[in-house]
Amino acid sequence: MHRTRFIISRFHVLGVSAAVGIGLTYTVHRSKVNAAKAPSHSLLNHIPIQWDSNWDNRQPLCDHDSNDSIDQIKRSAKPTASRIIIMIRHGNYNTSGCNDSERKLTFLGRQQAHLTGKRLDAIMPAIIDNVYYSTMTRATETANIINPYLQFKQKQSCSLIEEGAPIRPEPPLSSYRPDDYQYKVDHARIETAFRKYFHRADPDQKANSIDVLICHANVIRYFVCRALQLPPEAWLRISIGHCSITTVVIRPSGRVTLRGLGDIGHIPPDLISFS
Repeated sequence: MHRTRFIISRFHVLGVSAAVGIGLTYTVHRSKVNAAKAPSHSLLNHIPIQWDSNWDNRQPLCDHDSNDSIDQIKRSAKPTASRIIIMIRHGNYNTSGCNDSERKLTFLGRQQAHLTGKRLDAIMPAIIDNVYYSTMTRATETANIINPYLQFKQKQSCSLIEEGAPIRPEPPLSSYRPDDYQYKVDHARIETAFRKYFHRADPDQKANSIDVLICHANVIRYFVCRALQLPPEAWLRISIGHCSITTVVIRPSGRVTLRGLGDIGHIPPDLISFS
């Protein structure tokens, strides 16, 4: 009886020892594997990039006194309203067209535009202040289909938000190779458009405003990166579908929120397209 207990105890100790040994061996092995896979820089040592509160050059002055000029007093006034910017990519179009006038919406693209118009009509909490649309054919046609569904104060075409190559992407894509000249010309134009449409509200704006931009994928993706203060060269890492809805909110403080990116939930699966 005592011998049986001794054998059982001995096997118990051996089992525990073996388990501990295996566990230690596994832990050491995993540590070596993880060390081999670990990047050269640790996230624990990552230094975050601080948010630039004056990204739009409209941050109010801290305070003012009676000796300040009228301009300084105006600059110290703080906004109280938010600006909502809704960006819509044009619908599916004829990519085989030789020039812009031939790159018209396909039947699928027109279906997508009607669905987007209905979606905007259903979710709009108030009258839209402005509708801006690219002067390129496919964007103008998309706007002409969507606009009857909307209630807006004014609409206007804008050549600044035409499609283009906003900045050389990183990582590069072998199938996307604009030349240096195109990058320089398009970047200047698209960056100008960003500064025109993306900024906090003026201090005298009392109610929240809604602006709609109907334009192109490259432009929208670049705007999102710039608005969120992400590396602008990351724009090509983002993919958005035809007639998708992207919503950005700019708070009175200058903080920016991406409320939706490339939303195509309003489009049935069999009508979704990206290129």
